[in-house]
Amino acid sequence: MTLLALIAIAYVCGSIPTGVWLARRRGVDPRDIGSGNIGATNVARVLGKRWGIFVMLLDALKGTLPTLAATTWGGPAWVPMAAGLAAILGHIFPPWLRF
Repeated sequence: MTLLALIAIAYVCGSIPTGVWLARRRGVDPRDIGSGNIGATNVARVLGKRWGIFVMLLDALKGTLPTLAATTWGGPAWVPMAAGLAAILGHIFPPWLRF
């Protein structure tokens, strides 16, 4: 796997809008209720504390897993940092929600 592909996969993992997806499965859109944010705090307001914690854990995992994969892959030292940054940028600018 090339370094660029690993970083691109990290971006895609980070861009998964877990708050929107989980809330929609429960029949609501967090962008229309509460603060309008798709994050864990608004999901907790809309669906309850358990769902908010679950979204927070999933958001942490979608940044942690690509970074750990890049670390264990054994490439240069800058690759895990780039993967982590790509996951953060994907979280902030998800293409699924029109950036």
